[in-house]
Amino acid sequence: MMTVEELARQLSIEIISGEKNINTEVKGVYIGDLLSWVMAHMEAQDAWITIQTNINIVAVAALGEAACIIVAEGAEIEEPTKIKAEEENIPVLRSHLSAYELAVKINELLCSR
Repeated sequence: MMTVEELARQLSIEIISGEKNINTEVKGVYIGDLLSWVMAHMEAQDAWITIQTNINIVAVAALGEAACIIVAEGAEIEEPTKIKAEEENIPVLRSHLSAYELAVKINELLCSR
């Protein structure tokens, strides 16, 4: 089992908000930026990788029961998004890696368990 907290530590990913829920288990990984597509295809407890940073990502993550949101490529996260993520207990993380690099590394970590 891998938690959001362990994932963040293993990959040196910055935790931006939603720290109350970092013990959530990560079971998979999903990459997507088109929010309606993500809602239809992401699986529960996926670490969702995106470059979107507006407040709507929190609602999508909550509806899809994502383990966390990881914002790739060091994109700046809007303040209302941070606040809403805290309210909804959705962990939001940020990495300077690309979505592809993150997905590969997360998959390696999950497969080694």
